[in-house]
Amino acid sequence: MKKLLLATAVAFFGLSNAQIKTGTVYLSGQVGYSQEKDNNTDNKDQNFSVVPTVGIFIAPNLAVGTGIGYAGSRADHTDITNFGSGIETVQTVIKTNAFTAKPFIRKYWTLSDKLYIFGQLEVPIEIGKRTADLQLDYIDMNGYTYFQTMNIEQKYTSFGVNVKPGLDYFISKNWTIEATIGEFGYKNTKIKDQDKGTDTFNFGLNLSSVMFGVKYVFAK
Repeated sequence: MKKLLLATAVAFFGLSNAQIKTGTVYLSGQVGYSQEKDNNTDNKDQNFSVVPTVGIFIAPNLAVGTGIGYAGSRADHTDITNFGSGIETVQTVIKTNAFTAKPFIRKYWTLSDKLYIFGQLEVPIEIGKRTADLQLDYIDMNGYTYFQTMNIEQKYTSFGVNVKPGLDYFISKNWTIEATIGEFGYKNTKIKDQDKGTDTFNFGLNLSSVMFGVKYVFAK
């Protein structure tokens, strides 16, 4: 029994002390996608991103790096208003396309020789364009109809601070699969030629916004 307990303790502490060495460099590519759909109205919001990333461990289990890539979104909304004398339908499609950079620092904690949990602090920056296409249809009880379309284009910049929890699993010496679940953070978005920006706060773990990545590690 004592031998079994000793072996268990040695195995536990051996695994928990496993570390990723200083100087280790990795490359990864992260793809993110989230969707929210209202089945009552068919309104749908989608977000997607592709961000290649490079990192280097400046201390055991502590890495810094940056990701540079593309982020976009699309929102399809339909609003119907019944005025009694007529019905108004407004269809809106809002799209964003942006260049993004995400410098970060990441701290790992060992769960086993192959599995790590991490916390990542990042400062995302976006420079992009937002377009809105609107279509208004109106028809009243007498058969009168009205139709109008509108297109709006805005350039914007944004910056923020995020903390993301995640898991990293080594499937071999050089390849890992990582996943982040949600984020806790803040973002400020400034529209060109407007005096004030918009502040957004995001706190929570969201299974609909899980981001998966594949990483190549040059040394471990």
